[in-house]
Amino acid sequence: MSAARLRPTLELPVHGARLRPWQLSDAQALSTHGNSRAIWLNLRDRFPNPYTLTDAEHHLRFVLSPEGMTDVHLCIEVDGEAAGSISVLFKQDVNRRSAEIGYFLGQQFWGRGITTAAVVALTDYAFTNFDLCRLYAVVFAPNAASARVLEKAGYELEARLRKSITKDGQTMDSLLYASVK
Repeated sequence: MSAARLRPTLELPVHGARLRPWQLSDAQALSTHGNSRAIWLNLRDRFPNPYTLTDAEHHLRFVLSPEGMTDVHLCIEVDGEAAGSISVLFKQDVNRRSAEIGYFLGQQFWGRGITTAAVVALTDYAFTNFDLCRLYAVVFAPNAASARVLEKAGYELEARLRKSITKDGQTMDSLLYASVK
C-alpha cells in the first residue's frame, strides 16, 4: 500500500476539525490530551497512564516508521491542534478483508460530534480505498459514549463478548460493533 493512501487528510463536517497525518511536532499536544484516566480506562493496556511526552514521542516515531506504515494512523486535529487519534488496523490471512477501527479524543472536545464525524469519514475512506468488506470496533461495555459514536456512524452491534476484557482490575464484557460493505 502506498504511503499516500495510508496517510490522507480528510476534512470533517465539524468546524475546525479534520483528520491528517501525524507529525513529530504533535507530541506535546498528544501527551496533553492523552494523559487522562477517563481515556485510559477505555483503551487497551498498551496505552499507558500517565501518558507522558516520552510515550507520545514513542508512538509518533512508530506510526511514522516503516512498521507503522502498514496501517492507517491519523491525527484528529481540532482548531489546528492534535486533539486525538484514529486508526484502521488491517488484518491478515483469512481476515485480510477486515480491519479494526480505534480512536480517542481529548476530553475537552467531547460532545461536539467530532469523534462520530471522524469515524464516518475514515470508514468511508477505508471502504473506498482498500479491499475491505468489514470494519469493526471492540468497545468496553461501560463505555456507552463510544458505543453511541459507532451507532451514529452506522455500525451495528454484533455481539456482547461476556467477561472478555480485564481493565483496571475489573473483568467486564465488551461489545463488538461492525460496519459491513
